[in-house]
Amino acid sequence: MRVLVTGAGGFVGSRVMRMLAGQYELYPLPKGMAAGNPDAVLREVARVQPDMILHTAAISDTGYCQQHPEESYRANVVFPLALAKTGVRLVAFSSDQVYTGLGGSTPFTEDAPLQPTNVYGQHKREMEQRVLDAAPNAVLLRATWMYDFAGDGLPLRGNLPLNLLRAAQAGEELGFSARDFRGITWVRDAVQNLPAAMQLPGGVYNFGCENPLDMWQTAQEFCKILNVAPKLMRQDWQRCLAMDTAKAQRGGVVFADTVQAFRQCVEQCRHR
Repeated sequence: MRVLVTGAGGFVGSRVMRMLAGQYELYPLPKGMAAGNPDAVLREVARVQPDMILHTAAISDTGYCQQHPEESYRANVVFPLALAKTGVRLVAFSSDQVYTGLGGSTPFTEDAPLQPTNVYGQHKREMEQRVLDAAPNAVLLRATWMYDFAGDGLPLRGNLPLNLLRAAQAGEELGFSARDFRGITWVRDAVQNLPAAMQLPGGVYNFGCENPLDMWQTAQEFCKILNVAPKLMRQDWQRCLAMDTAKAQRGGVVFADTVQAFRQCVEQCRHR
């Protein structure tokens, strides 16, 4: 299968290019093209003639999107919509941030009544709706916060284990709420699950590790596995981004839970 990959130099896309190279003919969309003339993207699609487009590119920094909503809209709505209109099957990353604004602590299914409260979540939600209107066979993956470690030259971005390690080294304090609920996923597990996700019927899917713990408990468990002891401050504010992944599981997309998966990740990294 010939797959055109957007964001091929980014956090997710670079790992796609390395880990899935033996399974597909992977073609990276040239860097910067997504921010340029949409006609250039269409010409590249016509040149490559892919069987599928795997869209990993995004502006995913929620604070940056909040401060630069027009730039966020172009990257997170306009660009994937243009890809959906090419007629090539699209598999695109969305985000658990679409669940901001919903209360409680129970994991959400894909049909939860969404009312995202930040710009990034709002734009991802609009992207989902407009892409599916244009291409009902598109697969949209609501991804959790993801992490990885350094060591093989692939790009990194801020993530929970790195934050914990840096805080421990610098003697800094990190705060976590016992009323904050979300899954955390090793990005390499997400990439390994993409071949199954690429076979799913069109629609929206929660994609990543579930987590029965709150973030205060999760941070403590991660510290035990890492064998570090940063200063952790227990906070009290409410958020729920926890996702029920049963729909994706029925299609063969299976993740371990957050702490179990992190334990496996650390064990594998120690034996690299």
